[in-house]
Parts: sequence; C-alpha cells; structure tokens
Amino acid sequence: MYTNILTEIALTAISQYITKEDKKLFHHYDSQALTEALQIVFSNNVIQFGDTYWRQTSGTGMGISPAPPWATIFYALHENTFLPQYSQNLIFYKRFIDDVLGIWLPHPCQHQNQTLWHTFKQHMQEYHGLEWDFTPLSTSCNFMDLTISVTNNHLTTTLFEKQQNLYLYIPPHSSHPTGMIQGLIHGNILRIHRLCTYKHDIQHKTQTFFQRLIHRGYSPTHLYPIFKKAEYKAASFISNLQIQKTSSQASTLTTHHPKIFLHLQYHPQDPTRQTIQQLWASTVAKPPGKTPLMKIKNINGHKTGLDRLTIAYSRPLNLRNKLSVRKIHGRGMNVSSYISNL
Repeated sequence: MYTNILTEIALTAISQYITKEDKKLFHHYDSQALTEALQIVFSNNVIQFGDTYWRQTSGTGMGISPAPPWATIFYALHENTFLPQYSQNLIFYKRFIDDVLGIWLPHPCQHQNQTLWHTFKQHMQEYHGLEWDFTPLSTSCNFMDLTISVTNNHLTTTLFEKQQNLYLYIPPHSSHPTGMIQGLIHGNILRIHRLCTYKHDIQHKTQTFFQRLIHRGYSPTHLYPIFKKAEYKAASFISNLQIQKTSSQASTLTTHHPKIFLHLQYHPQDPTRQTIQQLWASTVAKPPGKTPLMKIKNINGHKTGLDRLTIAYSRPLNLRNKLSVRKIHGRGMNVSSYISNL
C-alpha cells in the first residue's frame, strides 16, 4: 500500500483534513507546522545504494515513522465518503493499515446482495489507484494471526499459522540470556490463551508449541516447569482480565519515575543481570549511609527521581552476520560506474 500512495495527492488531502479539523477534534498541534513537517519528511526520503544516493519521488517510503498513520488517514478520507451507504449490510468494519476485516449481512434477495457486494468492492478500488484483494464471503477467514469463524451464531477464534513457517526458535546452545526462553514461552502461552476460544484448542496449540521446542533441542525436563508456570500465569491473567484493565487505566494516571538504561552486548560469562542490579542498588541507587539517587537534587533544586535501572542486551555478531555480507561497497565495481553506462 505504501509504495502506491502518491505523495503529492496524499499530502494535499491530509493537509486539508488536519487544517479543517484543527481546533475542532484536535487541540494538541499546529496544523501549519504539521503540514510543513509532513512535506519535509515525505518529499525527502533518501535511500543509499552502494556509493549512490537516491531520492524517492513517488510513493510512501517504507520504514518512515509517520507512514502508518499517514496511510491510515489517507484511505480513511475515502472510507468516510462511501461506508455509510452500506450500513445495513456492513455491520462491522475495521482496518489496520491495509488489512481489512468486516462482517457482511447478506440482503434477503441473492441477486440484490451480489449487486451490493460488487458495488462495495468497486467503491473500495476507486481511490487514486489503490487496489484491494478480496476474499470470498465466507463464515471463516484469516485475519492477521487469527482464524475467525462463525460457529452456532457465535464468533470463535484460533491461531492462524502459515504452512511455510519453519518455527526456527533460538536453540538452547545459542549465546542468549537465560531469560530469553522463559519470555518466549510465557509470551506465546499467553497469546494462545487469549486468542483461542476453546480449551481443547488451547491444549492442542500448547502441546504443538512444546514439541516444536523439543525439536529445536530443548529437553522436556527443562521445559516442563516453565510451561507449568506459564500456563498458571496465563489462566490467572485471563480470569482477572477486567481487573487488569482497570489497574492499567489507573496506572496511567500515576507518575512514573524515569529509568536509566544500561546497554550491554551479551556474553554468557559476564556478570548476571541480577548481579548488576544488586551492584546498582548498593552503589548507586541506595548506597548505605548516603542519600538515595532519586532524592539527590540538581543545581536547580529538582530531585532526579531516578531509582530504576533497565539492562538492555544486544547480541554480538553471529555467523550469519559474518558470512552473509549485506554491504556491497568494496565488492567489485561501484554502483555509480554502472549508472554512467545507462
């Protein structure tokens, strides 16, 4: 979708929208300054290729930070013009950038229903060359990482997994922090519990996940206690989901102390995360007999408020980085030498 959004057309449409809604719906920005910022960002996307530099003149640059809301708003301006016409049939419609999920209530007349469906698809396509692929109307569909089905007049969900996925989880002998496998298991078990409707489906997905880790070299005795704890925490989270939402909303209203981040390249023989945290607490954050770091004041009399250390690990270069060179500079003739011959 990004590369098919014409920059000048999108800039004109979005600029008109944010100027029109300035001080109406939104009160936190200056429309003129935002428009100028969008002009600078989307008109000056520069790409390096070898020893040459290129400026993108058409389409939205992949990886630009404002690209997702840019694309979302651009097509939303079109959606607002035609979606209300189908309110009797399109009873649910949600879009995540270029992925759309909808519930279509068929018209009693089959011929009329086909006409409405065909007209709706035409309306979707009529916007500055953006093209959409539609799946046939069905009681089941895949959307993102979900398979959503209508079963006995109820919506049910399960995980959607691509057949091409090789599930190449990081093996146990890899040089990664010990908490990596625990985070992987806890995160995926919670995902299974949240996205699968039926208990037997949860059990099947969990067993399959367990076997995939076994195939990657992990021992059952190492995995069992982690899975057991992850299952318990996931079930507790689901049962207390409403309480979690309430506490989360309340926490956003409280003041969070700033953090200090320590970036380290991971090595299994280095001091553990726990050791570093203990040293941080005893020598910096709360040294015995001295003023805690968070209560120390700067030259303006303001307290630092610092009391938490977050350790962020990065991995060293692996064999793939060493053997699969991605930079083409210095490997043969320069790119610029080919351009002169075009």
